Amino acid sequence: MIHSEGRFSDRLYRSTHEVWERSHRHPFLIEMREGTLDPGRFIYYLKQDYVYLIDYAKMFAIGGLKSPDLETMVKFAELFHSTLNVEMELHRQYAERFGVTREELEKTRPSPTTVAYTKYMLDAAQGSLAEVVASLLPCMWSYREIGTAFAKFPGALDHPLFKEWILMYSSEEFGALTDWCIGLMDRLAEGLPERELIRLEEHFATTSKLEYLFWDMAYRQEEWPI
Repeated sequence: MIHSEGRFSDRLYRSTHEVWERSHRHPFLIEMREGTLDPGRFIYYLKQDYVYLIDYAKMFAIGGLKSPDLETMVKFAELFHSTLNVEMELHRQYAERFGVTREELEKTRPSPTTVAYTKYMLDAAQGSLAEVVASLLPCMWSYREIGTAFAKFPGALDHPLFKEWILMYSSEEFGALTDWCIGLMDRLAEGLPERELIRLEEHFATTSKLEYLFWDMAYRQEEWPI
């Protein structure tokens, strides 16, 4: 991704660069990239990510509801469809390989971290369209970065378990949708007062940190303590 100076997305990217770097260095992602990740950790991640994506899709539905024009609404509808029928279908196919049914996926009990992440986003989505986008963007953007980096890593695409995941998030289609969301963030931020930009930056920073916590949660296979 080439960032041009002066865009609000550049400011967001710079402000969370350290958090993203920590995510990229997390053992879950390093082991996944190298093909050594314990399948038990991966299936835990898939199940939690599946219930996360149900709420994440709602963010695109809310985006469509708040859209100022038909063109934006159509794009959010495409993102909504892509999440429910492409991204989640990949999870369903993976789960089948582990003997986990679609019903079991949907009945997954969200972990504390998953609850915190989805609740934060859906609460933020009660605000402006800019707040919706700032909150949902770190997930798409960081996954595109991770997928693209993995696809270039020697041998990563040879791994029989993780290949499809890497192909999904390094794909041109996923990249194009991510770029559209980044561009929308820049357009929505134009002309906003600094106090509102700071609020958007806080949303972006918080969900970036929750992305890190999600990887960490999956590696630990977090459960409710009581």
